[in-house]
Amino acid sequence: MKNAIVLLLVMLLMACNQAQEEVSPSATLISNANIVDVRSGVILENRQVVIDSGKIKSISEILENPESYPNTIDAKGKYLMPGLAEMHAHIPSPPTDAERVEETLFLYLSNGITTIRGMLGDPTHLVLREKAQNGEILSPRIFTSSPSLNGNSVKTPEEAKDKVTAYQQAGYDFLKIHPGIRLEVFDEIVRTANEVGIPLAGHVPVDVGIRHALESRYKSIDHVDGFLEGLVPESANVKPTDNGFFGYNFTPLADTTKIDELVQMAKGNEVWIVPTQSLFTKWFAPTDANDMLALPEMKYMPASTLEDWKRRKTESTGEGADFNEAQWQRFDTIRKQLIKALNDDGHGMLLGSDAPQLFNVPGFSIHKEMRDMADAGMTNLEILRSGTLNPASYFDMEDTFGEVKEGLAADLMLIDANPLENLEALKQLSGVMHQGKWIAKSEIDKKLAKIAENTSKN
Repeated sequence: MKNAIVLLLVMLLMACNQAQEEVSPSATLISNANIVDVRSGVILENRQVVIDSGKIKSISEILENPESYPNTIDAKGKYLMPGLAEMHAHIPSPPTDAERVEETLFLYLSNGITTIRGMLGDPTHLVLREKAQNGEILSPRIFTSSPSLNGNSVKTPEEAKDKVTAYQQAGYDFLKIHPGIRLEVFDEIVRTANEVGIPLAGHVPVDVGIRHALESRYKSIDHVDGFLEGLVPESANVKPTDNGFFGYNFTPLADTTKIDELVQMAKGNEVWIVPTQSLFTKWFAPTDANDMLALPEMKYMPASTLEDWKRRKTESTGEGADFNEAQWQRFDTIRKQLIKALNDDGHGMLLGSDAPQLFNVPGFSIHKEMRDMADAGMTNLEILRSGTLNPASYFDMEDTFGEVKEGLAADLMLIDANPLENLEALKQLSGVMHQGKWIAKSEIDKKLAKIAENTSKN
């Protein structure tokens, strides 16, 4: 009985202390939010989310003293979810001026993208990464590749060893592999990368081939590169360099019964896949350049960029180009089969649209990429995971971001409808929170208007 009384007194004392605990003047309360749990796929209704010092401090159904919070965001009827990751992004490099670089970074952020993986690194991106981390610029979290490793930049095994070592020492997050690398040079890249501890990602050089690439344990293969070529039977006796745009020329030869073999290799070697399917439904597709140039987000790109996009599009699929719509339909069907199989039975998918690339405006292009993933057979939840949980797992940072969870970074987006039911809900932003700082829709719109004004002058 005495022990019970002592225990009761201790509990009362703790309760009093908790009740008297002062609310931090820097804390923000997001009240009555419907949390999108991207791990379980359920909606946690009417939660009170406390943010402080850039992190999610607490999540509860009831908060005793909501009126004590100096900063509040009313999320009643809205949906709170983790910010997205654009896993195939591009950051402008010199001679692009600093203002345009920061505008590009904000375009990502304006669409709820709070993490980007820059796929063509430059020394200036290492500086940007630090500034973003320290909150010195308004930018998503940045991971950056090395400068391109390709057939021109690394011609010998010795050069490969030196560059891989130098890029690791410089602090790049991973190596970017581009086409043209000879097999013996590629193998030295892999050997040195494993030795110094830096992953590699990107394209599959023709001389390497998809099977050797998978066995070399790429961290990610982007664009589903090399996979269609891997479906061509050896008996076809093709010249690998005749593959065309990501294997398009080999479409009639592809044996889709070989898909499962490649998927199992991707799974066994833990290779993530970034489809960038929107490239193949915008740029290399039977689409009209003028229709795409009329999209509202094009106003955020300089006129010179838009002119270049139209020219390159015409060269690829316009009159006189080696492009056949019927063959493209088959090409597109095979790509969708690969994406579906790699999602269902492979190691995992990562959300990435390759922006800014032809008609893919940073931030805005992620919505088209999601629709294309859905067209390939992925569910809404799987697509959301490809931009939240999976990137966190890819970077081995599941304890840092990727969920609305206590202790994780306050990188969040608040939207007006349920994205599990309709991915178009992701366009209905009420605001974005990054590093615990709230950017309301009104502020986003104001900054976007300024960007549009600036680009109209160029």
